[in-house]
Amino acid sequence: MIELIKKKKGLFYKSIFMLGLFLIIWEVKIYRLTIIDFIIPLLIILVTGFLTTPFALKDFQELFQYSNKYSLYFWTFLQSTVSWGFTLCSLLMFSNYYLASSDVRTKIYNIVERSSLAGGKYHRDKSKPTFIIDYNGNPKQLVFSNKYYDDMNNYKNVELKVKEGLLGFDILIEQKLK
Repeated sequence: MIELIKKKKGLFYKSIFMLGLFLIIWEVKIYRLTIIDFIIPLLIILVTGFLTTPFALKDFQELFQYSNKYSLYFWTFLQSTVSWGFTLCSLLMFSNYYLASSDVRTKIYNIVERSSLAGGKYHRDKSKPTFIIDYNGNPKQLVFSNKYYDDMNNYKNVELKVKEGLLGFDILIEQKLK
């Protein structure tokens, strides 16, 4: 009976960890379309990890073998951060994004800095231009498709269409180089 409970708990922790990993990928996509300071999601993730670690500590001690106390704390914190931190942050980011207002605003911003990202797998030679703008006092990196790469130094401004998210963070609807 006790072994069955341990197996179920172990499966639960592994499943919620995999869910957290899946949500990381989705959250990065939503993050790129949300105008939010990087520190806010990072703090949500880390604080949630710290707060949930003590609740999982006893289970981890019983379920898994660790060579010392520090590795127990480290792996429990990592699991809690990925599982619960990313789940909570994803819920907040998704609700901000999917429950945004329908009012769209358009504004033009000056490009402050230019750089590029390597292309995806099997397309490393197709760099994507990135532009940093000053969005109401905060830097925001915008990524464009490869077709803009050759002329990236000719662009001076970016026109953004945004709407306000449920939690007050703007959502990027459309971006055009000018």
